[in-house]
Amino acid sequence: MERLQHTYRLVIMNNETFEEIGSYRLSLLNVYIALSTLMVLVAILVVSLIVFTPLKRLVPGYGDVSSHPELIHLNREIDSLSEALEAQQVYTESFRKILVGDVETIQEVPEEEYQPGDSTLQVDRIKEDEILRREVELEEIQEIAQLTKANNFSSRDLPLEQMYFTPPLSGEVSAGFAPDKKHYGVDVLAPKNTAIKAVMDGWVIASDWTLETGNTIGIQHANNIVTFYKHNSVLLKEIGSFVKAGEAVAIIGNTGTLSDGPHLHFELWSKGVPVDPAQYINFN
Repeated sequence: MERLQHTYRLVIMNNETFEEIGSYRLSLLNVYIALSTLMVLVAILVVSLIVFTPLKRLVPGYGDVSSHPELIHLNREIDSLSEALEAQQVYTESFRKILVGDVETIQEVPEEEYQPGDSTLQVDRIKEDEILRREVELEEIQEIAQLTKANNFSSRDLPLEQMYFTPPLSGEVSAGFAPDKKHYGVDVLAPKNTAIKAVMDGWVIASDWTLETGNTIGIQHANNIVTFYKHNSVLLKEIGSFVKAGEAVAIIGNTGTLSDGPHLHFELWSKGVPVDPAQYINFN
């Protein structure tokens, strides 16, 4: 005990001049007290960081991080967003394939069996530019898709046989549904300047010119139905417009490389698959 209380003198001197800069009286007891106090302060600081900050979750045995209520809620939100994003990507990809004619469920055949003329490098470049333009339009399609879902527009699930389709026009069917020849709709002849009408209520999801189909308009209907009206001379509706059944959306024409005379090429798609419009619509 006497050794702990024995006083020592700590002198701080200049190494060159040996001038005394300062001196301190110390004992082993004072040193022990100072070190103990410092250790206690450090311990308090460490414990505070662990208890009052997220660092406590890194301590082994503190608890399963996955059981934390906030993390459970966030995980559920992430799962919901992931499912919504995946569904939106499938929805967008389906429309992309429809717009560019890439349908995996239908057997591909050489283009010369249906397309007139020989293809050239210039035409290929135009097709590439057209596809890029379609990618931009898909952003607008996504907005329309969100709007239709928000209004429960496509929530019904009825068979096609129970749905009524207004004829887009009256005329003679010159070419029928032939998916084996990449002809996913029907061609209908009608007089010049005939108005093309929407077959059901819906939202316009495509309204633009394409190399092969000319002035084309596409409409999203209820029950996962999509219709396309191609080779028009004039388009009367823009993307995002809501149309009623029987409302004029275009004027018959002869645009696009796949057209050899004034007519309407009409396509009816159900849940991403083309179906024969003549089975559900009377064009006469």
